[in-house]
Amino acid sequence: MRLLATILAVTALAACETVEGFGRDVSAAGNEISEEAQEAQ
Repeated sequence: MRLLATILAVTALAACETVEGFGRDVSAAGNEISEEAQEAQ
């Protein structure tokens, strides 16, 4: 039972890191688009 709990905890932490990284990537892309739009005006 302890092993299963450890595996679930590690999996949850890895998923959070992945989602956080994805969020940063999307945010950076959005910032680039916003900057390009500002320059085009």
